[in-house]
Formats: sequence, C-alpha cells, structure tokens
Amino acid sequence: MAEVPEPGGSAPFPETIRTDRLRIERLCHDAVDLQEYYRICSADDDIDEVTEFLSWEPHDSIRETKAFVDMVERQWENGESAAYLLRPREPEPGAGDIAGGTGMTVDWERGTGTLGIWLRKRFWGRGYAGERAAAFVELAFERLGLDRVAVEHRVGNERSRRAVEKYVDRFGGSYDGRQRNWAVKADEVREQHRYTISREQYRRSRDRRREVTA
Repeated sequence: MAEVPEPGGSAPFPETIRTDRLRIERLCHDAVDLQEYYRICSADDDIDEVTEFLSWEPHDSIRETKAFVDMVERQWENGESAAYLLRPREPEPGAGDIAGGTGMTVDWERGTGTLGIWLRKRFWGRGYAGERAAAFVELAFERLGLDRVAVEHRVGNERSRRAVEKYVDRFGGSYDGRQRNWAVKADEVREQHRYTISREQYRRSRDRRREVTA
C-alpha cells in the first residue's frame, strides 16, 4: 500500500510518495545535490549498462545535469510530467541513497499517464520497479482521474519485459503491441513494446484483490 498525500502547490502531483520500501520524492534542485546527481548520471558503476535501453546517454557535463533538472521542474509546474528520485527506506540496504529515478508523463487530452523508471545497477533485482508501479497506477486512477496507464520498453530489454509483464498482469492490463520506428537515440531508430492498463481493468483487479483478502 502506498502513502500518496494530496498535491501541494499548483501542480497536480504529490511531492512525496511512500511505499513499503521506497521513498519517492520530487526531483528538483531543492531535493538533490547537483554534483552527486551528475556523478551518478555520468560515471556511476556500470552506467553504460544502465543506460543501454534508456532514452538518455550518460551525462557529459554538470551543465547537462542542471539542464535536465531545470527541464523537469518546468514540466512539473506545467502539469506535463512528474519526475521523482527513488530512495530505499530503512531497513533496506542503501537506505537514503538515490537508487534511480522514476516518473509519469501525462497526456491530459487522451487521459493517459506513461510510466518510466531507471535504477542504478546495485539496486537491480529487488522488485522496486513493480512496487513503484503500483503506487503510480493508484495515483493515476484514484487521484488524477486518468483513463489509462501506459508503459513501454525497448525491444531487447528482457529485464524490463519481465518486470513490466508481472505488474501489468497484476492490474489486469494487456500487451498492445510492438511500436516500429518509434524512438530515436544517438541517431538510431529503435523499436518498443507497449502495454496499457485501463481504468476498468484496474478496478476489476482491485475488486478481485479485495475479495481475496476479505
């Protein structure tokens, strides 16, 4: 169960979300040391492996890191997307450290929130992707009134595929198909797989879980 407080300020997103093992806090200049974040995004252990299937490359300069944080602050204030840091909570190993980043981009006209996540390699294999996904699915349908949650992963990213299929199935979602010539990274066109969870699917799965625990 996630603790999702009411949003603060003009943006519709909560500043902080807590799950059983994670603190999910807004990514902004007030919440992150820019030097530390630059180091993580540029020269962290296995950074090339971490970013292999992501939309971004390791940062080349602290100016690039600052520009990224500036951008997500603007998008937050405009209600376009919510970017967060992931920090494990006690007694998790590495409690308080930045484990990675997550967020949701919202297309208000289509009523769709698209999820994203990346994790530093030493935090792989702990089930954090599914735990944070459950919190964002709840946020999307219970607080933001969206009609659909989408998640995509690059073709060939088997680690993401396994995690995504597990939590999409949990919420009654479905595989929508393969998106060809969809994403561009380093001038290379790449393909993605897309999954969605509708409001109706989410509610049916929620009701089934309540019946099981009643």
